[in-house]
Amino acid sequence: MRRSGWVRAGLILLWLAGAAAAQKLPLSMKQAVDLALEPEGSIRVQLAAEAIRQAESQKGQARAALLPHVDGVLRWEQRVVNLEAFGVKFGIPGSPLETPSKVGPFNVVDARARGTQTVFSLAAIRRYQASKAGVRAARAAEEGTRDRVAGEVAIAYLAALRANARLEAARANVTLAEELLELAENQKAAGTGTGIDITRAKVQLQNEKQLLLVANNDRRRAVLELLRAMDLRLQADVELTDRLEYHPIEAPGAEAALKTALTSRGDWKAQQRREDRARISYSAVKWERLPSAGLYGDYGTIGSGATSAFPTYTAGFQITVPVFDGGRMDQRRAETGSLLRQERIRSADLRTRIDLEIRLALDSLHSADQQVAVSREGRKLAENELAQARRRFKAGVANSVEVTDAQNRVARARDNEIAAPYGYESARLQSRTAMGRVREYIQ
Repeated sequence: MRRSGWVRAGLILLWLAGAAAAQKLPLSMKQAVDLALEPEGSIRVQLAAEAIRQAESQKGQARAALLPHVDGVLRWEQRVVNLEAFGVKFGIPGSPLETPSKVGPFNVVDARARGTQTVFSLAAIRRYQASKAGVRAARAAEEGTRDRVAGEVAIAYLAALRANARLEAARANVTLAEELLELAENQKAAGTGTGIDITRAKVQLQNEKQLLLVANNDRRRAVLELLRAMDLRLQADVELTDRLEYHPIEAPGAEAALKTALTSRGDWKAQQRREDRARISYSAVKWERLPSAGLYGDYGTIGSGATSAFPTYTAGFQITVPVFDGGRMDQRRAETGSLLRQERIRSADLRTRIDLEIRLALDSLHSADQQVAVSREGRKLAENELAQARRRFKAGVANSVEVTDAQNRVARARDNEIAAPYGYESARLQSRTAMGRVREYIQ
């Protein structure tokens, strides 16, 4: 549901007020998407809305050709007329009865209303129908734009969740490195360790601290990209209220998913409407060769002044038959035919691209589903290996190299356990986006 621009502005002001106190803005994925889809939200959503208004204006212009056209004229003229120039000559030349060739100056006042009405023009009717198809195309394109924006904001939110999870894992790795450094120092104090074990543990701790700095920077970068996707101010910091979790679903087949996409995707609907508009426009040009019929007329008063003026009118019916226009209609027909063929090519290309997007997303979904189980098992095995290496090192039957290797494998396993759910949720989101059902994922 769309909120008004005032509501959105109020929410942002409240969040900014909270940021002044807490320096964090709580934000869920649904809130992020809702804010981006506000009428005053994403720039692309605003542009799509303006495209609808433009299409509505074009429809109004096309409809105007079928409605009456009325205008009013008030005209005052002072004239001098050479009657001889118009072949008007009376009397005997050179005699007092000769009519003067110059008449005037005299005044003419004409107040008149004029109107025309198209009675029948199949070409104008088809142009109006094409403009209505253009409005439907703009509305469908706006729907597709909203879906794309929602998908991009959702994937940016997932990336920020992954950055959060990696930051937490980096902190856990630093804590583990500090514990292992303490263990190495205790072992040396007990006489079962060496100085190189301590040095090795310190090097590992510094490496983990550096990775923590990188993870913190990556988290800030992910937040900035999320704010940019939402078209919010980049100065704000957010606290993500969702967590990166694994939510398995039963994936549909590729054919069923394609069928759903062709009934749900806004960009496919928009392309179909654009093809309809091109076909109707081609028809409109073709029917320009037919005769058109219309009414015309005017009514008003005319005279040299108020006392001499009297009403006059003109009324008529006309049929216009195109005969020869220098080939303009033929060229327009060739042009609109080319535009129609282009739209058909775009439709075929878009259908293939949708099919590809669905198949790639479903393949990624199946692969990521298996990776989640493998990553969880790998993390358990790595932690068991580290626990055994710590016991062996503490018992003095192994050196710190074994512990360090196990520590590195734990860090890698933790990263894999983060990457796998992110990959699955990303593929799940992409599959829903490819099917035109991105809102189902966000809900």
